[in-house]
Amino acid sequence: MVESIESDVEHGSQPCSEGKDRLLESKALLPLEVSIDDDNNDPKNESKVTTAPSAPGTVTKIGFAVLILLAVQNCAKNIIMRYVMKDSPAFLKSAAVLSSEFTKMSLSVGYILLIQRRPLCSIVTYFREDATNTLLLIIPASAYNLQTSMEYVALAHLDSASFSVLVQSKLVFTAVFAAIVLRKRLKYVQIISLLLLTTGVMLCNLPRGDGAGDAGGGTDGGSGASYGSAAKGIMATLTIAVSSGFASVYTEKVIKGRRRPILENGDYGLAYMQVQLATMSILTMGGYAIVNDYSTITEYGLFYKFTMGAAVTVSQSAIGGLIVAGVLKYADSILKGYATALSVVLTGVLSMIIFGTKLDIIYFIGVIIVVLAVILYNGQGLGKYACSLDAANKIG
Repeated sequence: MVESIESDVEHGSQPCSEGKDRLLESKALLPLEVSIDDDNNDPKNESKVTTAPSAPGTVTKIGFAVLILLAVQNCAKNIIMRYVMKDSPAFLKSAAVLSSEFTKMSLSVGYILLIQRRPLCSIVTYFREDATNTLLLIIPASAYNLQTSMEYVALAHLDSASFSVLVQSKLVFTAVFAAIVLRKRLKYVQIISLLLLTTGVMLCNLPRGDGAGDAGGGTDGGSGASYGSAAKGIMATLTIAVSSGFASVYTEKVIKGRRRPILENGDYGLAYMQVQLATMSILTMGGYAIVNDYSTITEYGLFYKFTMGAAVTVSQSAIGGLIVAGVLKYADSILKGYATALSVVLTGVLSMIIFGTKLDIIYFIGVIIVVLAVILYNGQGLGKYACSLDAANKIG
């Protein structure tokens, strides 16, 4: 739940329970992905999230492939959604979110039936055996639905370059929630990185003067209406960041460790968890649609003014999210940090090329600071990676 429900407050040995790892892998929400790890060094609890089954600190080809995939997926999501939303189409956001979750659930059920060749009743058994966690997932599912809905709002009012930077403030909110709720203590290097991140985000979102931004609704500067539109986009993006931080800490505090042994013995995999999470997302978003969009749905239907562009964002979000969820087990926190940083740079460059977004030197200084902050925050053990890469080059 990220793209996607993860948060990064402590990174060292990355100890945690297998149940938590598999839960966090099941919703890939880059840019909504960071992970909270305990300061417990018990080797029995070591996370199984590794870049590849090779020697510690080794950068593998599959690790770099995953890095590129995560970066491209996140960048493509921002660019496609901005392209669709820049003219503020009037389709219901609830319809888009529901369609995305139905797509994920259908593909996951199909994978269980056709690829794993398991009976449909096995899904029912999974829900029954994990009934408590299924109910507890209502909260993170609601948070995920809010994030997805706000992405449509944010990218209708902000250019994708600004959005990709501002949404990284989720690290700050995750750290705050973790400190308050979980009593987590940040390392000094992480505190410095969060200060750098805040500075970089502020620089990137300074008014860029007349003609800044791209065509369509967004940060094109100049008029009061434009600044009002930008403010709405900024508020929507900050809502995403706060919701992401809360969902991460809630998952760590409430759900971690509650899974029953039968769910950890290998009988149920990622596809079952995707069905579980999608089901709760559909229920919570369905309730919201009935309350908020009831009149429009009864008069015009759920897919009123639903465009081809909206269908593309749904497909990209659903299929891309499932692919990323499937490869996250090969990406540790360092590679995820690099992927996030790379996606910010790619989004800025493509926004200039595709939309003609005018970005000044202050923006690029801000991007450099944000990229360094993200890598620094996630980069415990970067020395080992640099050494292994140098050794690999010498061997090659």
